[in-house]
Amino acid sequence: MPTVVYVNDDGSQMTVDMPVATSLMRAALGNQVPGIVGECGGSATCGTCHVYLDHTTEKLDPPSGDEDDMLEWTASPRTENSRLSCQLVPTQESAYLVVRVPAKQV
Repeated sequence: MPTVVYVNDDGSQMTVDMPVATSLMRAALGNQVPGIVGECGGSATCGTCHVYLDHTTEKLDPPSGDEDDMLEWTASPRTENSRLSCQLVPTQESAYLVVRVPAKQV
């Protein structure tokens, strides 16, 4: 199972093992990870699942045009490693990702 570590702004962490082909947003919501809102349900139209990608063992595609556009409107500043967790979908059983959850989503 892929593993994702969600690091909150206060430094607390939550590690979640998740099924392959599940988005980091869905895994966060299903495990009550604080700070991930996901208002639009994963369609990359709200920006409330913004994360900062720290580490991954899986090759991920760059942001799509829609994701790239939405990252300009997130509540917390966009950085080089900003992503929408609804668009991060591990495809390898051995995937390991670390993401930082911003202090503010809305």
